[in-house]
Amino acid sequence: MTVLADTDATKRDERRAMSVASGAHALHDGYTDLIYVMLPIWQAEFGLSFAAVGLLRGLFAGTMASLQIPAGHLSERYGAAIILALGTALAGFGYCVAGLSGGFGMLLIALVIGGIGASAQHPIASALVARAFSGPRSLKALGGYNFAGDIGKMTVPALASLMLVAMPWRPALIILGAAGFVAALLILLLTPRFAQTAAIPAAKAEVAESPRILHYAFPTLTSIGVIDSATRMGFLTFLPFILTAKGASLPTVGIALTLVFAGGALGKLVCAFIGARIGVIGTVFLTEIMTLALILLILPVPLEAALVILPVLGIALNGTSSVLYGSVPSLVKPDKRTRAFGIFYTGTIGAGAIAPILYGFISDAIGLNGGVIVVAALIVLTLPLAFALRPAFAQDQSPSAV
Repeated sequence: MTVLADTDATKRDERRAMSVASGAHALHDGYTDLIYVMLPIWQAEFGLSFAAVGLLRGLFAGTMASLQIPAGHLSERYGAAIILALGTALAGFGYCVAGLSGGFGMLLIALVIGGIGASAQHPIASALVARAFSGPRSLKALGGYNFAGDIGKMTVPALASLMLVAMPWRPALIILGAAGFVAALLILLLTPRFAQTAAIPAAKAEVAESPRILHYAFPTLTSIGVIDSATRMGFLTFLPFILTAKGASLPTVGIALTLVFAGGALGKLVCAFIGARIGVIGTVFLTEIMTLALILLILPVPLEAALVILPVLGIALNGTSSVLYGSVPSLVKPDKRTRAFGIFYTGTIGAGAIAPILYGFISDAIGLNGGVIVVAALIVLTLPLAFALRPAFAQDQSPSAV
């Protein structure tokens, strides 16, 4: 009877952890991409230059990226439920302040507040899922968690667009921001309180002291994530210009981006299951080689063929991220996972913010196609890094220290 009760409690905690993490991911990612809907409105409302518009987007993303690690530290000290709830409420409050803003300065403050709140979600929610699920189930669960973020990216901006048809943008933002307070309350009520993870037994600790695993595995995985994120954001920045050069109209460019994002959402879900079946290293090789080949294929083909390729390219572009995120728990000690996710997300989100600027300079110097070829070529660097990770996944290793 006791065993059955424990099993029921475990299943309940798994459901709650997955629901809380996925819901938070959907809302936070939706808040992040809501900015794209609001930028043209803010530009017209406050008479902003394109440099000021870029500052608004960069300020939110930069704040969010820079505070991933501190958010993880706070959750280790005060608990995942409290910090994730506070972050969600703060992200919503940022949009409420944006809805009340009377000028550019207050808008900047609002986005800094929102970015601070948004920084809590990735490291804490990822660690929550990794704590609730173990082994291959953790990889699959993190794939579902990542998929939820893409659902939020599609639904929250779409909801905002519908609301803007019926009301001015200020009350629309306040209503959307208020959703963050409701979500924060649900997080406090539903997040399972896991006990502290027991120390690694001495017999297993010796295995965890393998120099390659201890010193290189997690940094190598993070390096792959940084290159993968830089590739994804660099290509997506140039994609509208590639399609325009092929004769695409603005509506067609919008459709093309939707195709990529839809493929990306599917890729995060599908590749997590592929990774659980053929392994992390095999999946990384598969998705990165596909990404390289399909980006290069996009350049010479006509517009119609490019539109057919884009959903498949979206799967490859986003598929790698699922197996990378899902592999973090297997390379760090359980009590270090929140911190490790913070480091990982800081690197990947930061690379995604900086890469388009660097690739932009390259494209100015050698042309658009040349810049895209450089973006694709750098994917090759992930392959030797993935090969170096093989010993970490060759057998069931005990978690190592970060």
